[in-house]
Amino acid sequence: MAYVITEECISCGACAAGCPCEAIAEGAEHYEIDADKCVDCGACASQCPVEAIKEG
Repeated sequence: MAYVITEECISCGACAAGCPCEAIAEGAEHYEIDADKCVDCGACASQCPVEAIKEG
């Protein structure tokens, strides 16, 4: 299952820059992960400074 970005996201963009699949984009309130593009590699979670990315 794809990773998800929680409400703790501070919209810094670190996750999007670290995603090798380009599955992350800025959403209305915070960054969001496109589950169809996500390959569950976890690169985004390791880049997040506030640990706002969890396994969905």
